[in-house]
Parts: sequence; C-alpha cells; structure tokens
Amino acid sequence: MKSAYLDTFSGISGDMMVGALLDCGGDFDELSKALCALPVEGYKLASTRKVASGIAAVKFDVEVAASQPERHFGEIKQMIESAVLSADVARRAIAIFEALADAEAKVHRTTRDRVHFHEVGAVDSIIDVVATAWLLEYLEIGELIVGELPMGRGFARSRHGTIPVPAPATVELLTGFPVRMNAGDAEMVTPTGAAIVRALGRPATPMMLFEAERIGYGAGTRELADRPNLLRILIGSERVPYESDAMVSIEANIDDLNPQIYGYLSERLMTAGARDVTITPTIMKKGRPGVIVGVITEAALKEKVAGILFTETSTIGLRFHPVSRMKLHREVREVTTRFGAIRVKISGTSDAAALTIAPEYEDCRRAAETHQVALRVVIDEAIAAARGSRSSG
Repeated sequence: MKSAYLDTFSGISGDMMVGALLDCGGDFDELSKALCALPVEGYKLASTRKVASGIAAVKFDVEVAASQPERHFGEIKQMIESAVLSADVARRAIAIFEALADAEAKVHRTTRDRVHFHEVGAVDSIIDVVATAWLLEYLEIGELIVGELPMGRGFARSRHGTIPVPAPATVELLTGFPVRMNAGDAEMVTPTGAAIVRALGRPATPMMLFEAERIGYGAGTRELADRPNLLRILIGSERVPYESDAMVSIEANIDDLNPQIYGYLSERLMTAGARDVTITPTIMKKGRPGVIVGVITEAALKEKVAGILFTETSTIGLRFHPVSRMKLHREVREVTTRFGAIRVKISGTSDAAALTIAPEYEDCRRAAETHQVALRVVIDEAIAAARGSRSSG
C-alpha cells in the first residue's frame, strides 16, 4: 500500500480531495458506477479540467438538482452500510462521518446519534466522502500524511446563524494537527475536509522524507486573491532513516544559586517528565560566572517544568522555543550474562555494525559488586550478549 501526502497550502475540502485523487489516476467512470450503489438521487457528477496560476487541476462537482433532507449520523451510516461497497470503503466513509458527528456533538453539547447534519448531510457531501474512500482503495493508498493546514478567518452563515471561520466543528476535528492561524481571508478547511484529515490522516513529521511517484491537483470552487485554490496530493512512500519528534527547549540563566541545589533540581525535572536536563557553565553580564539550566521536554509539560524552575531556583525569567529532534531508533532489552540479567539500550539503524549498545550502569554496578569482578568486565559481557542476541534474532 502507498501513502499519500496532502500538501494543503490552500486548505482542503471534500471536492478538492476527490479532484486531486482523480488527477492522480482515479477512474471517473468507474467511480460514478460505484457511487450508484448509494441510495441517494437528484444529483449529477462532473469532472472537468481547471487551470489556476498555470497549474492544471481536476475540478470535481456534484450538481444537485433536487432538495435534500437533513440527515442524522445513523441515517448516513445505514445508507453506506446498505450500499454495495467494499468493506474497506464503507469503513473509511463511516469513520469520516463518525469523526464529524463527534465534533458536532461536542460543539453542541449533545450525542453523536442526536447530531443533525445540515450542509454536511446533503448529498454532495455524502458523495464527496464516499468518493474519497473509494478512490483511496482504487489507488491502493493506505494512509494519509497531512502537512500544515491554513486556518482562514472571517465569518460565515450557517443554519445556526453567523459562525466564525474556521467553523467550531472544524477546529475540534483538527486538534493535534499543525495549523497556521489567520492564514487566508476565507474558509480554507471545510468540515468535510477536516473530517477526512481526522479520520484517515496523521500529521507529517517535522523532517519527513517522501518519495513521490504520482502527483495530482484538485481545484476548489472559490478564486483566492493570494494563492491558487488547489489541493496537491503526492502518492508514494515515506522514507524514515531517522525518527523525529517535536519538543520544547526551556532555558534559564542563573548566577546566584547554591551549587548544591542543581543535583536536586535535575532529579525533580527528570521525575516530572523532562527528556533531558543540562547545566552549562557560562560567563554572564559584568563578567560574573553563572550557569545555563537547559531542559528539553514535551510541549504539554511546559508549564509544569516552568513551575519547578521558578520554585527551585532563583531565576525570574525563562526562555523557551519549539525544537525538532532527529534521533536513532532505540529500544531497551534485557540480556543474560554469567553475572545475571543486565538491561541494555540499543540504538541505531538497520545496519547491525553501526549499532550503539549501552548497558545500564546501575545493573552493571550491582552485578560487579555481587560477583566481586571489575565493572568493565560486566559491561563488556553485557555488550557481547546484546550483539549475540541481535545476530540470532
């Protein structure tokens, strides 16, 4: 199965998603036949070419000829389940509507089954969702990797009255995904587009490598003044030579703290969940010697770490900024030696010769004391045992 990277420089909507997948090689005639299985009527499908800023794209349209009723989530789910669709297409389509129903339920303080789908319950949105699921299977796409999403601004009319852009349900759906606030003077991400992202996608890693085999563009309806209104999809595979994640770096300059406190401070910070703590000597203003206390931690722990630094040190201000980490894959294993079980940390790539093996110091120390042997002997044997287990595995 392939992956699809969503390059959402102009956001995402259901029709843009379908258009981009068609441009990647999806068969419009076969899609039209498959959608006939849905028990809905009063619509006509169209796929045309549209050029935006010199870029040729596919514009997918659902032309609705008859008025459509409002539908509950249960009705739409039953409609999809009763259609002659593959199990995977049905599963993905239902997952998209489940995500949307849960977001709407949270906004309106109700339950999934009591949610009324207004605009998104219309036939065009149902077609967009099911068409997306069908095309993903047709193109053998296993997962969606989502780039940074632009959040528009302004206000829009809905059945409930005037609402802010992005819509409340859209904001709920995109929690956990990187977004740019106030990017664009219109609705850049629609609820349908956000539901597709939530149900089927995951955020792209900060330093992701992607090898594209096919590229497609799906056109939106509006004309944007500052960019082409297109969704770009790259189909291929992700290359992950190294792992990566996003953290927060927090620093404080200190020149008037009892040095005995730093060891206790480090222990408190690590116990609280910090990934790394460093104490670096420095020369501060007026030539005074001091230290820089640096902490790497998850963003969710920023306030907790800051509280410890303010409580345990004399600092009155902190610096912090997001950082991206590139790291080798690592795992902790327990190996058997003649001195007992020793835990070792193994890190590296798939090349066994390039592996780094680090036995746990405390395990080795206890074993050396128990068996009255040199510490280095225990360490060497633990490394040899770890290499042997990797070779046999």
